[in-house]
Amino acid sequence: MLNLRRLQILREFSARGTIVATANALGYTPSAVSQQLATLERETGVALLDRSARGAELTDAGRLLVAQAEDILALVEATESVIAEQSDLALGVVTVTAFPTAAVAFAPLLVPRLRRHEGMQLLLRQTLLATGTQQVRSREVDIALVDDWARQHPGRGPDIGLRHIHLMRDPMVLAVPEDHPLADPSTPVVLETLLSESWIVTPESERSRYGMDRLLAEVGGLPSSAWEFEGLGTVLSLVSRGIGIAAVPALAMAGGPAGLVYRGLPPAAPERDVYAVVRSVTARRPAVQVTLAALRDAARQVGEEISETALA
Repeated sequence: MLNLRRLQILREFSARGTIVATANALGYTPSAVSQQLATLERETGVALLDRSARGAELTDAGRLLVAQAEDILALVEATESVIAEQSDLALGVVTVTAFPTAAVAFAPLLVPRLRRHEGMQLLLRQTLLATGTQQVRSREVDIALVDDWARQHPGRGPDIGLRHIHLMRDPMVLAVPEDHPLADPSTPVVLETLLSESWIVTPESERSRYGMDRLLAEVGGLPSSAWEFEGLGTVLSLVSRGIGIAAVPALAMAGGPAGLVYRGLPPAAPERDVYAVVRSVTARRPAVQVTLAALRDAARQVGEEISETALA
């Protein structure tokens, strides 16, 4: 009898390419991953990995089993979802991955809603990388919160079998210190006049930088001074100390420090869409349905707070 967990490890190895990367993704040690794959080889009676001093790669038999594993794991998940539907109870663990600003903004609103269901547990993880959809597709997580700056509705092509649920639009806002002239709501925000300001920005490797670059493209110029710091939390902390100004996604306000004033930007400023991505079969589980409903409610409340705080 094939062990499902070992099949998942083999599939993960196929996606990651190395024992170490597989171990890091699954929270195991490399030794534990190697042992599990060796046990799977004994169960199947064939060599699944071709090992050498430089690493390991799948054999033909290993690639064949990975292809079969996808079907096996999908069938098991579908069966579990059908059984869960029959119980009509929100039970079990629901794993969600989110980009940091969404995790910080949504988490306080999700917890009280989901605590009403004693039989379920939420695991919320943060990721800086745009890998949420892939994690859903590979069954590492049940739901991923992803952002889309291009304003192109996802869910086509390779996303067959996935559902993309639109949660909210997240506009860019201007963050300034409390003693800055633009902290006065009666002072209009004119983008062209901001180029002479000292700006605090995230590196190009961070997705939030995309919105900043789009904003500057609208202005048609570059600020006279721009300092790069990793993480929107660091950026907003520096702004609160009067070191500069910043344009950030409005979701970042939820985790921002005191001493800041947020101003809405002109309509031409960029904004991103926030989606919840879930496998269609997983969405049938009552616990996942409850979590998706809580995410919709949280997004609605956050959107209202953004409108009241920065877009009034």
